[in-house]
Amino acid sequence: MLIEVVDELPPTTADAVRTLADVVRGHDGVEAFGEQTLLWLAPGSPVAHVVVTRDREAARDGAREGVQVGPVGYAQVDLGGPGDSPASAELAVLPDARRRGVGAALLDRVGRAAADAGRPGVLVWAHGDLPAARALAAAAGLTVRRELLRMAVPLDDAPPARARDDVVVRPFVVGADEDAWVALNARAFADHPEQGRLTRADVEAREREPWFRAEDLLLAERDGRLVASAWTKVEPGATTGELYALAVDPAEQGTGLGRLMTTHVLAHLAGRGLTHADLFVEGGNAAARATYERAGFRTVRTDVQYGADRG
Repeated sequence: MLIEVVDELPPTTADAVRTLADVVRGHDGVEAFGEQTLLWLAPGSPVAHVVVTRDREAARDGAREGVQVGPVGYAQVDLGGPGDSPASAELAVLPDARRRGVGAALLDRVGRAAADAGRPGVLVWAHGDLPAARALAAAAGLTVRRELLRMAVPLDDAPPARARDDVVVRPFVVGADEDAWVALNARAFADHPEQGRLTRADVEAREREPWFRAEDLLLAERDGRLVASAWTKVEPGATTGELYALAVDPAEQGTGLGRLMTTHVLAHLAGRGLTHADLFVEGGNAAARATYERAGFRTVRTDVQYGADRG
């Protein structure tokens, strides 16, 4: 196999990685990569790309046998964020290329890319924490360092949206609300390694995605000041809507805005005719989990980040 680490991917390789992600999702029943990883296949992203391909002879034989030609493994290393924190990475291997050392090779290059960038280690995501991922992590001496819970609730009995005299909830306006939303999001997720780093460019990239609708991003204002938001995401043709990001200004914590916006989300998604709502929340965020559990959400999946033991 051939391994290459590059700063940017040619468009044809980026397309092949998207195809790899689709194949892996179809086989494993869970997405290979998070949304941001797929967006960062584009040029100018703050990442290192690790691409594993078959050697020429194997690729030629595979093409004759109908095996997919192109990357058999891919990893992306997020090199943004604070320089004194571990890098973050995701990786995936085609089903027909597993148990051949591809995953171990990707892990090795991911670690080297982080080290070359001066980062103190790397944390690797495993969506669904599947047995193959656990085995790969164990073989590399990695342990779980972070958990991200996926929670879901049926919408057949969604309560009506609550109202408050001191808060106005309205839809997002493209071209007018981006900067205010980014500032709120940064305050609300100041300690979050991914969400708190979103920029206006990141928002505008999502505005170009096929799932984006301005009316799915709800803003809560008090006296004209943005104090909370709830962004929902519904993929075309889906029956489940995601509570994509719920942000409450830290100065407003404990005032019930989280519960208020959750009721608006559930009513909004039910009004679109969806059957379920889901969301992702940090396993250690007890306050957020309690809010969602009161609204009926229950944990249905756990994603984890593996890393070397602190020492």
